[in-house]
Amino acid sequence: MKTTPLSRPQTWYVLFVILLALGGLLRLLDITDPPLDFHPSRQLRNSLVAREIYYSVLPSATEEQKTLAASFANSVGKYEPPVIESIVGYTYLVTGETIVAARVWETFFWLAAGIALFDLMRRAVSPWAALLGLAYYLVLPFSVEASRSFQPDPLMTSAFVIGIYFLYRWSEDHSPLLAGDALGGTLTWKWAILAGVFLGFATFVKIVIAFFVGAAAIALVLFTLGKDFWKSKQVWVMAALMVVPALLFYVLLNQGRSTEYFFSWTVALIKLITSTEFYNQWLVFVGRLFGLTVLFVSMAGAFIAPPRMRWLLVSLWVGYLLYGLTLPFQMYTHSYYHIQLIPIVALGLAMVLHPLTESVAGISGVGRVGFVAVVVAVIGYHAYVARSVLVAESFRHEPAYWSEVGEIVPTDGKVIALTHDYGYRLMMYGWRKVSLWPLVTGLSEVRNPDKNSAEKFDELTAGMDYFLVTAFGQFDKQPDLKKILNEYPILAEGDGYVLYDIRK
Repeated sequence: MKTTPLSRPQTWYVLFVILLALGGLLRLLDITDPPLDFHPSRQLRNSLVAREIYYSVLPSATEEQKTLAASFANSVGKYEPPVIESIVGYTYLVTGETIVAARVWETFFWLAAGIALFDLMRRAVSPWAALLGLAYYLVLPFSVEASRSFQPDPLMTSAFVIGIYFLYRWSEDHSPLLAGDALGGTLTWKWAILAGVFLGFATFVKIVIAFFVGAAAIALVLFTLGKDFWKSKQVWVMAALMVVPALLFYVLLNQGRSTEYFFSWTVALIKLITSTEFYNQWLVFVGRLFGLTVLFVSMAGAFIAPPRMRWLLVSLWVGYLLYGLTLPFQMYTHSYYHIQLIPIVALGLAMVLHPLTESVAGISGVGRVGFVAVVVAVIGYHAYVARSVLVAESFRHEPAYWSEVGEIVPTDGKVIALTHDYGYRLMMYGWRKVSLWPLVTGLSEVRNPDKNSAEKFDELTAGMDYFLVTAFGQFDKQPDLKKILNEYPILAEGDGYVLYDIRK
């Protein structure tokens, strides 16, 4: 590798810091806007759990507040341990209850993983190729949106990236040139324990990362130790650290929820993978998030990478495929289920860009200046798009609106509602919980294509006194329900809501 002004450490180090600063700045734009910009139901779910944790330790909280907060938190699906919610909930003791706390923490985790990702790429390619891969990881609009959202996925992915970095370091230090015949050396033990801790923590935060963790661990262990891997104590320690925490929570302590999730999202929907339309929808969906050309170029990068990195990247893509076949519905409906693909795509891109950056390093004058100008323009454009997405719409009016809705919901009877985000907005900002009328969604159409909830109106509203409608888009999709409710008197009506009295 040639030594040029562009490849000197002081040059790329400054640009590395600038990229991290840009990535952090983008994620902290519009930081006080309510968490309704990206998969609001998932972010509100975490917000309600964090609130319950906060009020449970807040000295000034009243018993009524504690009871309501606990009631709201208990009504949401709890499939993962409340790791990020606990971090944010306790941070509220310092900051007060604000989404700022969650966004700052998620941004911090993502940037920390970015540092590990950069050093991982730099071990296989030039610093300049690694910088371009890091730029993709930090500036991609989908990355900016998803990585600052208040849910387990950004923390899960960040821990996964750091764990993969330590696993790679472990594999490197088993090289005969570095470790000789001492497989149990102090240095390799350090990397083994760190890899096990971070990968185990990632799997504990959210179990779906296990496909990637397992694939990467198997690939690098086999690449490093071959068929004699089972003789290494480090391998068994790593395996225990990776598996035991998740095993304890998801299989032993939360078995009911884990089983429910498996049967609801995998067994019930596995039929989707038999259709060619599923694969088409999957490709179209990830193409909108990453760009299909970029995605395929990154895949190609896995095959031209140095051997150790090649084994890692190929295994990660295999893990992604198995993951997608296990959770087929989410693959074309839930963008945040692809967040762990961001660092993988960045790694593959760095492999492809390495020969190009080496070629540019060998030229001077207009060619180099032109190349740098194009790179800056591309990064600047994506940063501008990411910024525009975040500031395009304000949700600051939502808390006041839902507070108003909460005030008109009667307390003298039971309420069923056709409302937004499983009633989470009403719980979060209106401090009221209601029973839910079924929605017409893509999921409901896949599971029960011929279902008409209005036919069971009397059954579904048995014991209910009032019917609240705030989701008028859903209301229009259920004309039979609208026809039934038009026969009941309207108790209250305002901008964006109507409350029917359905007492017989």
